[in-house]
Amino acid sequence: MSSVELTDYLNTHGQLVQALEGLSDEQLKWKAEPSSWSVTEVLAHLADHSIVVSFRIRDILADTKVQLPAFNQDAWVSGQHSNQGNAADSLELFRSLLQYNSLLLGRLSAGDWEKSGINFKGETVRIADIVRSFTAHVQTHLAQIERIKRGAQAVLSAQQAAL
Repeated sequence: MSSVELTDYLNTHGQLVQALEGLSDEQLKWKAEPSSWSVTEVLAHLADHSIVVSFRIRDILADTKVQLPAFNQDAWVSGQHSNQGNAADSLELFRSLLQYNSLLLGRLSAGDWEKSGINFKGETVRIADIVRSFTAHVQTHLAQIERIKRGAQAVLSAQQAAL
């Protein structure tokens, strides 16, 4: 794994912070429809995903040879009543896990980065692949946050104009 890729991994928190700048609590919790996610729920999902990725990396390093865990992201978000939570709390957990994992990743040898496990799809994934995939996953959700922000702004502006 290159230092640029590790920097990209660490920069995901800053990107999330920037994406949330100026959002009110109402905007953070706004949902286009009941089955869609709010920004707060996206952040809760990213915190959950960080927990799962942290476990996967450690399980591979422990050489357990068991299938890496999957998780039902929608059930986790709804089961935790994530939209009733605080976006800042999820963001802080995300930051903490990112920082803690970066310390571990900084200790890995070139051989460690190549260690692998079997994901829930039956595919072999290396630690380097997991970190790259995590960074790409955050980028996908940053785009989702932007779409939610645009939708919330349009609806909230229309509601204010109607008053």
